[in-house]
Amino acid sequence: MRLLHTMLRVGDLQRSIDFYTQAMGMQLLRVTQRPDQHYDLAFVGFGSNPDHAEIELTYNYGVSSYDLGTAYGHIALGVPDIKATCEKIRAAGGRITREPGLVKGGSTMIAFVQDPDGYKIELIERNA
Repeated sequence: MRLLHTMLRVGDLQRSIDFYTQAMGMQLLRVTQRPDQHYDLAFVGFGSNPDHAEIELTYNYGVSSYDLGTAYGHIALGVPDIKATCEKIRAAGGRITREPGLVKGGSTMIAFVQDPDGYKIELIERNA
C-alpha cells in the first residue's frame, strides 16, 4: 500500500489552485468537473510520479467555507531551504503562521504556513 492523496474541501477552487501552484510550487496535475454531482476536483502535487502523494482540492458548488474542526492537524512537506521557501511563499501572498525555527526540544528546522481556506502546512527542512 501507499498514500495516494489527501483531500481538502475548499471554498474557491481557482484561489486554492493558485495558492498551491504559485506559493507552494506544486503543479496542477488534473481537473475533473462533475456539474451533475455539483462538485469539481483539482489534483496538485510535485510532479506526476505515481509514487508521490497528491492533494485533492474539492470544491462543492455553493459552499464558500468550512468549519475546519479540531481533528485536522496539518500536511507536512520536506523542503531543502526553509527560509528561502518561506520567503517565496510570502512573496506569492502566502501566510506564514510560524517563522522558521527549531522544533521544540529538537534540532529540526520547521515552519508553518496556512492556505487560503485555513489548512495548516508544516514545512520541514530536509537535505536534498
